[in-house]
Amino acid sequence: MRGERQLRTMVAGEPPAPRTEEARHPALVMQRLHENKLALCAALEAIADALPDGVCRAECLRIASLLVPLLRQAHAYEDDVIFPAFAAAAPDADLTIHRLRVEHVEDESFADEVTEILLAVGHGEPITNAEAMGFMLRGLFETLRRHIAFEREHVLPAILG
Repeated sequence: MRGERQLRTMVAGEPPAPRTEEARHPALVMQRLHENKLALCAALEAIADALPDGVCRAECLRIASLLVPLLRQAHAYEDDVIFPAFAAAAPDADLTIHRLRVEHVEDESFADEVTEILLAVGHGEPITNAEAMGFMLRGLFETLRRHIAFEREHVLPAILG
């Protein structure tokens, strides 16, 4: 699966070098980052769906190792490259950009909490409340998917011009 391959590439800590066509336009990099985040969401959903007895502990460790670094990398790129391009293309976007940056902080904080739980489960801790864990995982991946959908509907079209 393409998303799984992308997530495995992220284990090394740095994203793969942008493809030639990506280097030409930041929107293409953003689309690739979205693909990575959506693959991560699918993995979180699979863990949530497997609760309580079918959870793969190795998968919990793998996702825990990727979650925060991937989000930080994507958010840093958006802050440094995408949002300035969006502001130039849509001068009235200041409030939108502020809201998206606040969501980045919230998502990273939430991801820190999810990472702690995934690490605990991955290292053999019992799942004491599968419903709460599932609710937490779903809360994160649904929030990430909504954020991506908004960026695809509003930010990407603006920077593509």
